[in-house]
Amino acid sequence: MSVLHQESLYSATAPAALYVAAVLNDPRTLACHENYSAWDNRPRPLRAVLVEWLGQIADSAAYGETTDDEDGNDPGVTDAVRAVRGTIHDAVSTHLLAPDPTVRAAALGATAALLQSPELASRISGTTQILRRLLAESTDRGERATTILTIGTWGEDTTCWLADPDPAIRACSALSPRCADNTMATQTILRALLDPAAVDSWFREPTVADPWAGDPLPHIEGRLRHALLSAAIERAADFEELLPAAMASVPFCSNLTIAEDWGPLLAAAFPSGYDQGAKLTPAQHCYLDAIADRDVCWRYTHLIRSWFDGVGLPADRNAIRAILVGPQPRQ
Repeated sequence: MSVLHQESLYSATAPAALYVAAVLNDPRTLACHENYSAWDNRPRPLRAVLVEWLGQIADSAAYGETTDDEDGNDPGVTDAVRAVRGTIHDAVSTHLLAPDPTVRAAALGATAALLQSPELASRISGTTQILRRLLAESTDRGERATTILTIGTWGEDTTCWLADPDPAIRACSALSPRCADNTMATQTILRALLDPAAVDSWFREPTVADPWAGDPLPHIEGRLRHALLSAAIERAADFEELLPAAMASVPFCSNLTIAEDWGPLLAAAFPSGYDQGAKLTPAQHCYLDAIADRDVCWRYTHLIRSWFDGVGLPADRNAIRAILVGPQPRQ
């Protein structure tokens, strides 16, 4: 890690990366130990650790490549690492179908980091074909989901997995940007959200109560359930279509989760804002009434105020109840 200290790159980084790439196939890299790195004591082959390290280097090299952000490295250092990414990809991609699952996982992560390079974009299609072979053979839910999420991030077609027997795989497939206008994908997401507890059981993910538990899924900000909810809000035709999923999410809402669930749902329920004295639609009334009954949503209201201000509603439980007992919507 001396040549990747705190994600910085150095003049020795590119040569070291080339050396590691060159020795990946040495049988000695299959030796298994649990102390290859001080921060990760999982027992796994040295090969997995080395491949993962190459991915970390690629990820650092990609920083600022398509933006104006300064990477803080010495002049020429980042360019030197970027120049050898093709060679590193050649070495890493051969392990995408490795027998050892930890090596496969490391190879997928490193490949995704390497293919952030605009110069390697032409390799995405071929890599996707390799990963389709893996998906046809793998029975591991986590591996399949990670692979599909990665393929989707590349803009590749994931619609064939919308009919997968596993609901978790169907949901991950539906999140692909290529599925944004796909009615079947939208309905897949909305159906999944009807059972939030089931979605939360699919993978071991960090929670608000225990942010260090489990592992976050790649290419997803936060929890899968919240990513599905965000996609549903973006894709649904109107709040009426969202309402069943919104109501199912209420038992999981609190003042700490407003940015991930009921805040965006309130914004979707009142896309033009709330006009004081206006009659609520049946869907608005139903959802607002459920939120008003949820005690943990109203603790420390300074955490929720900005969301209510954004839609023109009072961040006060009694004021919301007063709105609810106004003229009732016609069913």
